[in-house]
Amino acid sequence: MKMDKTRPFGMRDKLGYMFGDFGNDFFFILVSSFLMVYYTDVFGISAAVVGGLFTVARLWDAVADVTWGRFIDTRKAGKNGKFRPWIFRMSFPLVISGVLMFVHIPGMSDGFYLAYAFVTYILWGTLYSTVNIPYGSMASVITGDPVERTSLSSYRGLGAALAGILVNALTPLIVFVDNQAVGSRFLLAAVIFGVLSIACYMACVTMTTERVVAPENNKEAKGMGKTVKGLVKNRPLIALLLSSLTFMVGLMLIGTVNVYLFKDYFSNTAALSIVGVLQSAVTFVAMPLVKPLVSRFGKKELASTGILLSAAVYFLLYFMPNITVIPFIILMAFAMFFYTFFNLVVWAFVTDVIDYHEYLTGLREDGTVYSIYSFSRKVGQAIAGGIGGVALTVVGYNEAVKLQTGETLDGIYMLSTLVPGLILLAVFLVLTFFYPLSKNRTNQLATDLAEKRQAKIDAEK
Repeated sequence: MKMDKTRPFGMRDKLGYMFGDFGNDFFFILVSSFLMVYYTDVFGISAAVVGGLFTVARLWDAVADVTWGRFIDTRKAGKNGKFRPWIFRMSFPLVISGVLMFVHIPGMSDGFYLAYAFVTYILWGTLYSTVNIPYGSMASVITGDPVERTSLSSYRGLGAALAGILVNALTPLIVFVDNQAVGSRFLLAAVIFGVLSIACYMACVTMTTERVVAPENNKEAKGMGKTVKGLVKNRPLIALLLSSLTFMVGLMLIGTVNVYLFKDYFSNTAALSIVGVLQSAVTFVAMPLVKPLVSRFGKKELASTGILLSAAVYFLLYFMPNITVIPFIILMAFAMFFYTFFNLVVWAFVTDVIDYHEYLTGLREDGTVYSIYSFSRKVGQAIAGGIGGVALTVVGYNEAVKLQTGETLDGIYMLSTLVPGLILLAVFLVLTFFYPLSKNRTNQLATDLAEKRQAKIDAEK
């Protein structure tokens, strides 16, 4: 590896990288939290069918991620880097497709609305890959310093938190009138967030610099064979894929079901704004704690402990079914705070896994490895989308009525508490017993990789 003589890494890069996820999450959060209720209550599509759409689309997106990641790795870096130009090129069609998802043409048939939902949602997801894969891969070339990469992970989490504040706080106030979803107001929200998203993407492209340039692998085969062998042997990657997939199932399920929890169980959609603000606020509280806690205990240790504590809070909520909305939100805030540590360090996990892949294979394939990781998250989203829609149907949710039955409301509460608790417990078990890169082993990996790189340079002289 070599470092170009360019502007030193600094706060400008951290803020620029933060803006990238800020831009991503305007639509990602809007879609993950509110698209299902838009499809059920505005388009009139059943929750089970929407769940099927989400499953098909996410599985397609997972394939698109890997395809695009491999494509990126076959491109040579230009004067503006390897990844930044793709963010610039593809962000405009991505945002346009996001706005199109929320266009509602009155008076059309049920078949039209279903077809329109499938086409626009799958188009948006495909274009999302063309921006998110280069964005996520870019972290490993902005700086080669493991400590600074951890700071990039934290600033990425900060960008998501800022988007979360705006989207989760403003969207319920915009799109609901008297607790009822209004199609034209969803479109207004999409246009507002689309403009903000483009501005953030441009800030990301302008403020970041790609510094780490991988040498050409002249002696290695560039085909997929060696890559696949390395991926199969990469135990940290496999454990990270499994834990991230499981975590995404829980996170997306929470986001999907919470809308119905507050709309139907608590009859208080305005409370969704409070939850949205708290979800981002806990990130601001947790962020300054990440670096000292990671330095003392390690990334794996911090993330797994936070996940376990979060699971405990959701189990507690499950056994408090008569709780009122404010105490529920307070306890939920503690659960969000604890699992936020996983969200803040997971991108640093990814750079460690990319390094481990290089250690095993001698190949630096940031886009491919990151896309494999993104693949797992998309599969998690697919499972969550399918489970969310089917589970709502199973507990008796009826989109055609304003008031749900008592049994349905109890089922929604169970989906919002017990199920996330079980999912988070599973994530804890995977991290604890299968992910091998503890604090000491991560430090040793950095040393071993540096020695291998130097040995390769010496051999080529």
